[in-house]
Amino acid sequence: MNQLDALKQVTTVVADTGDFRQLGAYRPQDATTNPSLILKAVQKADYAPLLQESVERWRGRALDEIMDRLIVRFGCEILSLIPGRVSTEVDARLSFDTMATVTRGERIIDLYRAEGVDSARVLIKIAATWEGIEAARILEERGIHTNLTLLFSPVQAVACGAAKVQLISPFVGRIYDWYKKQAGAQWDEAAMAGANDPGVQSVRQIYQYYKHFGIRTEVMGASFRNVGQITALAGCDLLTIAPELLAQLAASEEPLERALDPASAKDLELQPVQYDEPGFRYALNADAMATEKLAEGIRAFAADAAKLEQMVLAA
Repeated sequence: MNQLDALKQVTTVVADTGDFRQLGAYRPQDATTNPSLILKAVQKADYAPLLQESVERWRGRALDEIMDRLIVRFGCEILSLIPGRVSTEVDARLSFDTMATVTRGERIIDLYRAEGVDSARVLIKIAATWEGIEAARILEERGIHTNLTLLFSPVQAVACGAAKVQLISPFVGRIYDWYKKQAGAQWDEAAMAGANDPGVQSVRQIYQYYKHFGIRTEVMGASFRNVGQITALAGCDLLTIAPELLAQLAASEEPLERALDPASAKDLELQPVQYDEPGFRYALNADAMATEKLAEGIRAFAADAAKLEQMVLAA
C-alpha cells in the first residue's frame, strides 16, 4: 500500500487545486480552491475556455457576479469528479465586513443550486477574522456550511468552534515559513521536521482541543510544504494537499502510522477558553506570527482576485 492509500485509511484526503483535470489520478474525497489557485488554472490553455465562456455568457452583469459565476463554474467541474464537497472562497476583500460576506456566501450557494448542486456539497470559504467568523456563525445558522481559512492560531480555532463552523483550515506550511524566516541561519531543518515542525504542532494543539472538548468542527490541515508535514498529521480529520505532494505520497511505500487520535486527546488535561470580541482581538494581536500571516494571506488573496478580475475584463 502506498502512503496516499495508507493516509486515506485514517484521514479524509482533499485535493488543494483549481486544476481539476488532475483529480482523477488521486481520487480525493473533497477539494478546495482559492483565488490564487483559480488564477493559476485560468492561465493554462486547458482552462482558458472556461474563463471565456463564463464571461461571454454573463457579459453585462456586475463584475463581482461574473467572478462568482466563474468560481462556481470551477466548483461544478470539480464536483463532477469527486464524491464529496468543494470549498469556494468569498472575495478576501470582504474579510472585515460581516454582512457583505454573508451576502456573497448566500449568492454563491444560490448559484450552485441553480446549477443543480446540493448545497450540502459546498463549503463557503471565509478568512478567519473576527468579522469572518461572525459571518460564518450567521451562515451556519441559516444552514450554509463554512470553511474558515487563513487560520494560524488556536485563538482563531477556539472562536470558530464557538461559532459552530463546519470546518477550519489551519495553514501548516505558512506557519513553518514564518518560524523558519525568523530563525534565519539558526534554523535546523532536521531538528524542526515532522512532529517538531511548528505548523504541525499548531494543528495538533487545535485538534487535541477540539477532540478533548467534543467540538464538532472538523480540522483540515492545509498549506503543506513537504510530505513530512502531512505524515506527521495522519489521523487529522482532513488534510488538503496539492497535486505535487499527492503524487509524492502515491509514489512512496514507506510505512505510515497514525499520528493523531481523538481518543488520546480525551485524556489530556486542558482548560476551556472563551473569547469575546475584545479578547479575541487582543489574543490574536499577541501572536505575532498569526497576526502577520493572516494579514499577509488576505493581501495575497485580494491581489490575486484583482488580477483575475482584470483577466475577466479583458476577455
